[in-house]
Amino acid sequence: MVPPDSSPPPRNLIVSNRLPVTIQVHDGVPRAVPSAGGLATSMRQVHAEPGSLWIGWPGDTCGLSPEARVDLDEQFVGQNLRAVHLERTQVERFYEGFSNGVLWPLFHYSLERVRLDAWKDWEAYREVNERFADTVAQVWQPGDRIWVHDYQLALVPQLLRARLPEASIGFFLHIPFPASAAFRILPWRREILEGLLGADLIGFQTFSFQRHFMSALLRVLGLEPRLEDLEYQGRMVRVGAFPISIDTRYFVARSAEPETSAAAEALRANHPGCQLLVGVDRLDYTKGLPRRVLAIERLLERAPHLHGKFKFIQVAVPSRTGVEAYEKLRREIDELIGRVNGRFSNLQWSPVQYLYRSVDEAELLALYRAGDVMLVTPLRDGMNLVAKEYVACQLEHDGVLVLSEFAGAAWELGDALLVNPYDVDQTAQAIQDALEMPLEARAERMKALRRRVQQWTVHHWTSDFLRALDAAHAENSQRQATTALPAGQIDRLLSAPGVALVLDYDGTLVPFASTPDRARPDAALLQLLGRLVARRDRLVHLASGRDRSTLLQWFGGLGVGLHAEHGYWSRLPDGEWVQRPVPSLDWMPSVRAIMERFCEHAPGSFVEEKAVALAWHYRRCEPQFGASQARELRSHLAKLLANQPAEVLPGVKVVEVRPSGIHKGLILQDLALRVPPGWPIVAIGDDATDEDLFRALPPEGIGIHVGSRDSIARYRLSDPTSVRLLLERFASAGLSALHAA
Repeated sequence: MVPPDSSPPPRNLIVSNRLPVTIQVHDGVPRAVPSAGGLATSMRQVHAEPGSLWIGWPGDTCGLSPEARVDLDEQFVGQNLRAVHLERTQVERFYEGFSNGVLWPLFHYSLERVRLDAWKDWEAYREVNERFADTVAQVWQPGDRIWVHDYQLALVPQLLRARLPEASIGFFLHIPFPASAAFRILPWRREILEGLLGADLIGFQTFSFQRHFMSALLRVLGLEPRLEDLEYQGRMVRVGAFPISIDTRYFVARSAEPETSAAAEALRANHPGCQLLVGVDRLDYTKGLPRRVLAIERLLERAPHLHGKFKFIQVAVPSRTGVEAYEKLRREIDELIGRVNGRFSNLQWSPVQYLYRSVDEAELLALYRAGDVMLVTPLRDGMNLVAKEYVACQLEHDGVLVLSEFAGAAWELGDALLVNPYDVDQTAQAIQDALEMPLEARAERMKALRRRVQQWTVHHWTSDFLRALDAAHAENSQRQATTALPAGQIDRLLSAPGVALVLDYDGTLVPFASTPDRARPDAALLQLLGRLVARRDRLVHLASGRDRSTLLQWFGGLGVGLHAEHGYWSRLPDGEWVQRPVPSLDWMPSVRAIMERFCEHAPGSFVEEKAVALAWHYRRCEPQFGASQARELRSHLAKLLANQPAEVLPGVKVVEVRPSGIHKGLILQDLALRVPPGWPIVAIGDDATDEDLFRALPPEGIGIHVGSRDSIARYRLSDPTSVRLLLERFASAGLSALHAA
């Protein structure tokens, strides 16, 4: 019988811009009071688990004395919190400057609001992300889960990966991820994407945001992800849609309390004969409040019979007061509401009641219960939990939700009346339809909406994300355990009488470049190869798909073995080129014609012609189009060559056709005869052509795959930098003993 697992459950390290507390100071003594923000509410259950720790900025503590700050940090320990203290200038530049002045408007498609001087605050953004990563690394213990939240900390996952390579790291973006055409405006687009890719799992609110992210990876980093994952730096990064939700049971129970019911009835009694339209939003330009008021005005213009029949109650919670853009928005809304009320009010009735203030939970629940129609019409929103809260509180199933199709919630709540908030006429019509909808239709729609918010709650969201994170991390841990080159294995290689190295070039010794001619060997690589060749106990062979003239020009003077066009041409040090016999090449003109036709339709692509092979390169194409054209080309070629002695090889931004039977594995057949007994052969490569090399290794040979793609190689290195570090050890090991000999 297998004993039960007695190991403690993993700790959760929650990392967000703000701690879930508000600092209150009375008589100079600070107190950390729990706050009721959206993230604080959503993560309450996760934070309550044993050992869990929340890491974030506590708010402005710069005015506190050193003693008071120490006292506050002690309070945080008792509440399972860890503060990241920031200076006021850091907060201004990191939070107001870059996070909310650049990323927030960009991710919400308000491109005209992106700050022109964004470069001033980028460094502060990076520095604060570094500070968060340092704090997390200080408290992390093996087995901990790290869950990083939102756009303010987009660099943290990769910063943590560098500090804690074995950590389980998840990231969730609460706001939209924009289409790649908008995202690519950002000068630091690479840094943001690379920052996120440090995570094992990246979560988005909807599938469309996930798809935008994948498109950005392709266009900015040249990565070709699959639907739900991608390989990056030797790891598998999972990507998924995890729509955040609410504690539905809590809202149902609180809205059913007698006090809430009484408050809702009092609201209705204050507006006899009127249906209540309700809007509850933070005052932000993404919420579409001016257009919502214009829709109310348009409704009043087109439906005079509704005058006096409804009351629109709009709550606008103050946000970022003191920021000019928000002050301007507030003035605009004040003027619009004043105009509407001035045009359509009479002595007994006015159409709009506007509350520019926060409302407590009791008032909010009463509004939800009393509201006959809820207006949630943001111009762009990650999710919008107000829509779900309203649905949960509709105990009588008689409310109607009017919802923007650009809110993430629209992905789930399809039984709402979906509107384009930019279309004022359509929104006005939807509001009229909601007001005039028969009770039976109201009930049918609301029951369907309530089923969704009851089936998928915040508890399902957290457990689903953490379960997916555990699976992603376990897969990476298993991959690392089975493919990492052990220190003991390296020591055995270094202690052998000698080693024969067979090295691929592109993607193995140097990173890929936009065109093949730009990936020339640098001075450091040539020096490293020269040091290896100079040793009596090292044989070095380069096995590449490049043509022989290029290899000879770059490496002919080093004394290394050269193998061009995947082994068709071979040249021993200081010897002559020898070619292998090949079957018929009658297929080449037809293949060339097809590739050239694809070049006409894919600007930036080109054909490379070798002695016995043809390669269609598309690294300079528009990425998504290039990838689709490559798939189509492979399909065409597979049909054309079905009965020909040639094969199609998919590579990194290249489609190559070579003769059947010509591959890098042939190199080892010849090399094995020249390697002294007891010398292991080490083959290192990164793409499909190198699998032939690994397959041909003798039993005692060592295959090392570079990158994270699937491979039959026993071991793995992450990138060319890691390869060079390994080769440096082969070049340097035992030099003193060699000199003594």
